[in-house]
Amino acid sequence: MGEWRDFDWYLLVLVLGVCLLGIFEIHNATLGTRFQGAYLHQIGYVGLGVGLMFLVSRISYQRWLALSTWLYAATIACLVGVLLVGEKIFHSRRWIPLLGVHLQISEFAKLVIIVLVARYVCDLRRLGWREIFQLAGLVALPMLLVAIEPDLGTALTYLPIMAAGLWLGGLRLRHIAIMMVVLALVLPVGWHVLRPYQKARLENFMSPGTDPLGRGYQLLQSKIAVGSGGFWGEGPAASSQVQGAFLPVAQTDFIAAAFAEEHGFFGIMGLLTLYFLILMRLLSDARSAPDRAGALIIAGVAVLLAFHLLVNLGMVVGLMPVTGIPLPFMSLGGSSLLFLFMALGVVMNVHMRRLVN
Repeated sequence: MGEWRDFDWYLLVLVLGVCLLGIFEIHNATLGTRFQGAYLHQIGYVGLGVGLMFLVSRISYQRWLALSTWLYAATIACLVGVLLVGEKIFHSRRWIPLLGVHLQISEFAKLVIIVLVARYVCDLRRLGWREIFQLAGLVALPMLLVAIEPDLGTALTYLPIMAAGLWLGGLRLRHIAIMMVVLALVLPVGWHVLRPYQKARLENFMSPGTDPLGRGYQLLQSKIAVGSGGFWGEGPAASSQVQGAFLPVAQTDFIAAAFAEEHGFFGIMGLLTLYFLILMRLLSDARSAPDRAGALIIAGVAVLLAFHLLVNLGMVVGLMPVTGIPLPFMSLGGSSLLFLFMALGVVMNVHMRRLVN
C-alpha cells in the first residue's frame, strides 16, 4: 500500500485529462466518415496503456538500466525484422502484425534509447569527442533503420533524447558550436538523400500555396481550421473544416487543428496548460529522483514529450514541416500511446523510489 500511496497520481490525472479530450475529439472528427467509431479503439488503447503503465511501474528502473544493452540489441533486431518481414502500408514498412494489431517498433524503441542514453551518460567520467561520437553512433543506428522504413519523422525524435543526455552529461559550448557548424555544412548534402515525398513536404512547408489542391492541401486546410475557431470555437461536432471533410484524417496528426476549430483559442490554451503542467510535473519528479540515472530517464521522457508538442503544434499552424509526428496522448494510434504509457510507468517507478536511501 505504501508504494501506491507514493504513486504520482497527480501526473496520471493530468495525462488522463488529455486522453479524455483526445477521445472526444476523435469522436467528433470521425462522425459521418469511414473512421466513425475509431474513438472506441482509442478508449481500448488508453485502457491497455494504463494497465501497461501500472505493470511497468512495478519493475525497478535499475533493472531497465542493467538490461539496457540487451534491450538495445533486441530493438535493433526487431527494427531489422520490420524491414525484412514488416507489413507494407502506404509504401512504408513500419508495422509488425501481432494478435490482430499493428505494432510500430520504432515507437517502443524510444523508451529503449531513453534508458540507454541515461545508462551511457551515468557511466561517463568525462565527456569528450570520443564519448560524443560513441553515443551518436548508438543512436544513429536505430535512426538509420527507422529512416529506411521510411519514417523520417519518428527517426528525428531520437535526436532530442541524445541531445538531452549530452547536455546533462556536461556538453560544453565549444562542442555545441562545432556541431552547429558541421550541421550547417551537412544539411545541403542531406537534401540529396531525402526521398521525393520528403523533399515535397519541405517545399510545401516553404510555399504551400504553390500546390493548394495537392501536397499543400492539408497544411492550408489545417491553418484555415485553426483560424476558423476564433476565440471560443465553432462548437463540438459543428466545425466547418472538419465536419465538411475539408481537413482529411483530422483524428491523427492534425487533431490539434480539429480541436482548435471546435474550441478556439480558449480551448487550445486550456490544452496547452494541461501539457505545461505535465511537463512541469515531470521536471519536478526528475529533481526529486533518488539518483542521477533516474533523473536522466525522466528528463529524456520530458524532452521527448516537449519535442512532440513543439513539432506537432508547429506543424498544424505552418511553422514546422509536416513530419507525421503525433500529438502526445491525443492523436489516434496504438503504438505511440502504448509507448507513452510505458514511459510513464518507468517515470512512476523512479518517483516511488525518491525517498529510498
